[in-house]
Amino acid sequence: MEGPAPGTGLGEKPLSATLSPVGAVFILLKSALGAGLLNFPWAFHQAGGVLPAFLVELVSLVFLVSGLVVLGYAASVSGQATYQGAVRGLCGPAVGRLCEACFLVNLFMISVAFLRVIGDQLEKLCDTLLPGAPPAPRPWYADQHFTLPLLCALLVLPLSAPREIAFQKHTSILGTLAACYLALVITVQYYLRPPGLVREPRPSLSPSSWTSAFSVFPTICFGFQCHEAAVSVYCSTRPRSLSRWALLSALSLLACCLVYSLTGAYGFLTFGTEVSADILMSYPGDDVVIVVARVLFAVSVVTVYPIVLFLGRSVMQDLWRRSCRGAWWPRALADPSGPWVRMPLTVLWVGVTLATALFVPDLSEIVSITGGLSSFFIFIFPGLCLICAMGVEPVGPRTKCCLEAWGALCVLLGTFIFGQSTAAALSGRL
Repeated sequence: MEGPAPGTGLGEKPLSATLSPVGAVFILLKSALGAGLLNFPWAFHQAGGVLPAFLVELVSLVFLVSGLVVLGYAASVSGQATYQGAVRGLCGPAVGRLCEACFLVNLFMISVAFLRVIGDQLEKLCDTLLPGAPPAPRPWYADQHFTLPLLCALLVLPLSAPREIAFQKHTSILGTLAACYLALVITVQYYLRPPGLVREPRPSLSPSSWTSAFSVFPTICFGFQCHEAAVSVYCSTRPRSLSRWALLSALSLLACCLVYSLTGAYGFLTFGTEVSADILMSYPGDDVVIVVARVLFAVSVVTVYPIVLFLGRSVMQDLWRRSCRGAWWPRALADPSGPWVRMPLTVLWVGVTLATALFVPDLSEIVSITGGLSSFFIFIFPGLCLICAMGVEPVGPRTKCCLEAWGALCVLLGTFIFGQSTAAALSGRL
């Protein structure tokens, strides 16, 4: 199903850069294999063991793949090239404005979490590489208040400058391999039992209640969140068809599920109930294999940050485009994809998220809030798009009834996950 040419609605330009199916898979993989990888062993512990976590992960996978397919379908029906554009085109301007607000807040929080993870990894690397015991005060050049802005200026900002998301396919391959290396290290360390690992595995726990198993849904949402990029990736893929997109979505998330499952299961089996929320913190800091894993994981997060920035910038560009409609602006400023608007927005995004990451007190709260917000983009908005699309697409009554019921189920499940994660975040502050 080709549908109308996405990118032509609301005055948007058609996408010029294209993605091959392999490039689309790598961007989806890299969008999903981010900072959430470090939290999965802890999520397995919170779920009560390997089996309950696997069951929750498999149930989630059905809805995750469904959400990607629905978003591709929504892009075809609405003729829009962005997530927020597809929601606005199908569900109306009110829901579209809600989507834009949630989109910006969610992507901002993800960006802050990514920079905070990178800063923490840089500090641990400096503690390992520099002489002296870790309790000793760090020199100014080893503090993340210096190293993180330097890294943003030298790497993050140049990688975030390109106009099209298709450029990210090159860095996505490197980032995906780096994430796979972390999963491989955790798996091998479980079997080799190097001398530095003094903790012994503890028996698996059974979940105290069904709510303990479902409490890991926000962590899974935070880990598998590639849905924000789905519409942009779908519209850039050539050749484009809904059946091909469904296959690419399933392959991407199955590969992600394999990496996350290996990391979560073997990280939990290695440390049991004493597993850290950041799995790398559970390993000896002077182990060369772990040091390499720490470096590569920082590289992995650096390569996914520009994808998140691209999506957040697209919302601001849409707002800029609508504000310029009907008003006279210089030609260089009227086009938000041009360098005179795109680069200041990029610098603004990096600067504000960097300042927030340097002063935010606790990463776990960011993960909880972001996981709850992600339920909007994985479950709620795709469900609403599916329901609204049934009002404009010619489908049989039985098919229409089934699809509307599935859309309603997605909305209900997303609302439940958002409410649960929000309640958990609020209770943690009280």
